[in-house]
Amino acid sequence: MNKHPLLSDARKFLKFSGIGIVGFLVDVGVLQAGVTTFAVSPYAARMASYLAAATTTWWLNRQFTFREASHAAPATQWARFLAVNAIGFGANYLTFATLVATLPLAATYPVLAVPAGSLAGLCFNFLLSKKFAFISKDQHRIRLQNTD
Repeated sequence: MNKHPLLSDARKFLKFSGIGIVGFLVDVGVLQAGVTTFAVSPYAARMASYLAAATTTWWLNRQFTFREASHAAPATQWARFLAVNAIGFGANYLTFATLVATLPLAATYPVLAVPAGSLAGLCFNFLLSKKFAFISKDQHRIRLQNTD
């Protein structure tokens, strides 16, 4: 058992954040390639880039951040990861939209509201991924016992 769960969570959060940066790079790279190399509309390219980034971050988090959850069926875990990240996207967008709607500076320069939205999404994605997408064998066993 880990003697310092907060320290463990802090390490995981840093790994999760770093992997998020990798995901961002995959996202923009696939988007750019789709638009410039393959002449795909930016909307279609964005859908492909999001799936590529989400799949990359799921796999990296499975391998490096939440190793204790690597027992789970990959397809099921990937689907849970995408579902919880949709909630994180909602937090991201809601934060962004609220700032743009209420702060004149953010309304004039919407890019200034992006970091706050990204931080809100990151926090939701980490907490929900930890609780629902990447659960350890012990957590899974406890959940099964509690449903009896």
